[in-house]
Amino acid sequence: MESIETMNFGAFARKKLNFLALVVLAVMSLITVPHAAMAQDAAVESDAVAVEEAATEAPTFDYYGPDMIKGQPVSSDEDLLASMTFQPQHTDNGEYALWMHDAILLPIITVISLFVLGLLLWVIVRYNKRANKVASRTSHNTLIEVIWTVIPVLILVVIAVPSITLLARQYKSPPEDAITIKANGYQWYWGYEYLDNGGFEVVSNMLSEEAALDAGEPHQLAVDNRMVVPVGVPIRLQTFGADVIHSFGIPSLWFKLDAVPGRINEKMLTINEPGIYYGQCMELCGARHGYMPIAIEARPLEEFNAWVQTQPGGMTRAQIEAQNAAPAAQDAQSAEDAAEAGDAEAVEEAEAAAEAA
Repeated sequence: MESIETMNFGAFARKKLNFLALVVLAVMSLITVPHAAMAQDAAVESDAVAVEEAATEAPTFDYYGPDMIKGQPVSSDEDLLASMTFQPQHTDNGEYALWMHDAILLPIITVISLFVLGLLLWVIVRYNKRANKVASRTSHNTLIEVIWTVIPVLILVVIAVPSITLLARQYKSPPEDAITIKANGYQWYWGYEYLDNGGFEVVSNMLSEEAALDAGEPHQLAVDNRMVVPVGVPIRLQTFGADVIHSFGIPSLWFKLDAVPGRINEKMLTINEPGIYYGQCMELCGARHGYMPIAIEARPLEEFNAWVQTQPGGMTRAQIEAQNAAPAAQDAQSAEDAAEAGDAEAVEEAEAAAEAA
């Protein structure tokens, strides 16, 4: 009997314990389910806030309108004289070249032309057959020969000094911190690679006449995607011909550089002020050579960086430097940890990795 009572008591105790366990589980579920729901709601809310903040912080970019066009041919209806000379220049080299043309070359050419014309008229009037029945037998004049030798040499020296200066300025090497942009010439469109900003490429084609007129831009110069560059920052502009020889030319920026297959040419370009500048391929490259316009949109550096971040894979130079610095810092930390642990081989490997990074 005692064993039976003991068994009944044990079964009763187990039932009580099971009942208490169920009660505890029920209470815990009542406590934890609302907290989990609240945590899930908080997570969803935080995700929504993060998405909203990311959308708020994402850089935006609006392209310039036709009111910012600065580099384009001048119509003869607007200004007849301006239509027959160089376009207004927006680079230091362009301003120097325009000064050289207006202040040195043009006056010298004008004076020489008028002087030669005066000599011809004087000879016609003074030494015609009616005025000189007997022709002069003068064979040479030492003074005149010295004069017409020395004066042209002096003129060439005067022209040579600014000419050589301009050549040296045009082919000055860009600094190490210049932004590298590669212009690829295709038949018959342009592609612009931003090598220092993630390596993405922007393909640029000419707009149709209707699309250009709707945008308020000149036909056969307007494009669907402009080459966006920073203002006041040295640009290492490289050119490459993907198929045949092209030529990247912007008259208002005093820039022209051939794009040759199999090699890369480069020059430095620094634009002085924001605006839109037009050019075109200046090397006969095939049937649609006349339909390869170039449109450059120059923006302040902050706006250029904002535009870069709107492109697929585009990153600012600061972002790229931070990205490259992270592995180097990690390798340096690994070297410190290995040094503290006394592992000489690991220290050497970590230092080698840090130097390679």
